[in-house]
Amino acid sequence: MIDKQALSESDVATLLDSARREAAQQGWPVSIAVVDDGGHLLAFTRMQAASPASAHIAQSKARTAALGQRESKFYEDMLHAGRHAFLTAPGIECILEGGVPVVVGGQCVGAVGVSGVKSHEDSQIAKAGIAALATV
Repeated sequence: MIDKQALSESDVATLLDSARREAAQQGWPVSIAVVDDGGHLLAFTRMQAASPASAHIAQSKARTAALGQRESKFYEDMLHAGRHAFLTAPGIECILEGGVPVVVGGQCVGAVGVSGVKSHEDSQIAKAGIAALATV
C-alpha cells in the first residue's frame, strides 16, 4: 500500500476563498473550480458578471490540469508549437492557460481552474488560491 495525500474540505475552502479574494481584489469577474486528482468537482463559484461560458471552461481547465498533472498552459503551448494531433488526447478537454495543479509532497492532489479574464490572469488567480493553501 502507498500513502496518498488528499484535499480536505478545509483545504478546498481555502483554495476557493483565496482564489475568489484575488479575483475580487483585481476586479475580475470569473468562475473558479476546484477538483480532486481525478478531475472530480469539489467546489465551484461563478462570480457576479462572470460569463456563463466561464463556468464550463473553468471546470474543464481544472480537470485538464489534474489529469495531466501539469498546468493547462503546457497543452496550449504544445498547440502553438504545431502539435495539433494532441487535440485528440483523451481526458484533455481544455487546452487554455488557467488550470493549475495542486501539488503536495510531489503528488498532484487536485487542481484549480479559472476562467473569465485573460488567460494569464486566470492563472494568477488559480496560483493565488494554491499559494494560500501552502500557508495553512
